[in-house]
Amino acid sequence: MAGANLDIAIAGGGIGGLAVAIALSRLGISSQVFERRAEFPDEGAGIQIGPNGTRILQSLGVAELLQERAAIPDALSVRDGITGRELTRLPLGEWISKRHGAPYWTAHRKDLHKALRRRAESEPLITLNPGVEITSFVNDGESIKVIGNTGEVANASLLIGADGLWSNVRKQIAPAVWPQPVGKAAFRSVVSADRLPAELIPNAVHIWLAPGAHIVHYPVNGGRDIALVVIANDKALQPGWENVTSAEVPHNKVLDFASSVQSLIQRADEWRQWTLYSLPSLTRWSAGRAVLLGDAAHPMLPFLAQGAVMALEDAETLAECSASSRNDMKAALQKFAQQRRYRVRRVAEASERNGRIYHMTGASALARNVTMRLMPPTHVMAGFNWLYGWRI
Repeated sequence: MAGANLDIAIAGGGIGGLAVAIALSRLGISSQVFERRAEFPDEGAGIQIGPNGTRILQSLGVAELLQERAAIPDALSVRDGITGRELTRLPLGEWISKRHGAPYWTAHRKDLHKALRRRAESEPLITLNPGVEITSFVNDGESIKVIGNTGEVANASLLIGADGLWSNVRKQIAPAVWPQPVGKAAFRSVVSADRLPAELIPNAVHIWLAPGAHIVHYPVNGGRDIALVVIANDKALQPGWENVTSAEVPHNKVLDFASSVQSLIQRADEWRQWTLYSLPSLTRWSAGRAVLLGDAAHPMLPFLAQGAVMALEDAETLAECSASSRNDMKAALQKFAQQRRYRVRRVAEASERNGRIYHMTGASALARNVTMRLMPPTHVMAGFNWLYGWRI
């Protein structure tokens, strides 16, 4: 890295970092991706990718590498967590693909990482650098000095901070802003699909709603496995994806849930715990030639399944802005922030609102259930046109 001259440096080799590298390469722009871990990420559990995300994966040439490992659920079944009664069944599958021109996929996060990495490795304009953490930067007029964890220095035209919730790049751009725990945790696991209780729909996303907690499960690995997520009130602080926890912890969070979903949760032996954090809205996403992307700029609570997809949207938008204003990087970054700021704020607010709806109690929960039962499913899904129909 010492003395290197780069076009664009990218801090972080997760979904956002690899996606923006691929998007830039498609526009003829070279980049180097620096990932602090010795190996690129191969972690997490399930992930839902709406049409606004799969459309981008198609344009990046990544969808073809993922499709055999992805599942295409037919529906989203929303249930009262306590009684088990289905409140509504929303169409996915062929219906949403026709409506938005791209499918709704569910997959294992590690399979998405692998597909992005395979595509990045095939692009001659991308260099991957595992084991190098970008710790700081110095703006230097027409370039930016990028400093690594062992003191290496590289010169780049732009530094993209795609280094996640605890971003080193954000520490310099917005040093006063720090992630705050929201008092909830996500517990994640994966089990074989043959463990799904017979009374549940096999090829569907299920959401079970209850006071203070909800459960989500859906097919991954081409339908051969089921990803499980329990999100509940929890004061423990466990940042990161790979914190192992006892199966007893998520089991105890769902003791009041219907027997069918309890049975499914009890069939999972290995669980990971992830504390949920929020981040105050940033007044700026860039400083000089450094800019933030994805969770480094706007982490999403997981109540709308859009966190990774927002990173994909960021990646495509930033690449387009960089290519169209390559001789004026300041203008490119201003354009990027203008295009993305309102969008991600709207998605974040919708996700927070969903979280409140999912965890309602008493009369509010009863009113929610009645409304869901009475509203036509296609009418509900039409209300998400603004989300799934996004195009740059």
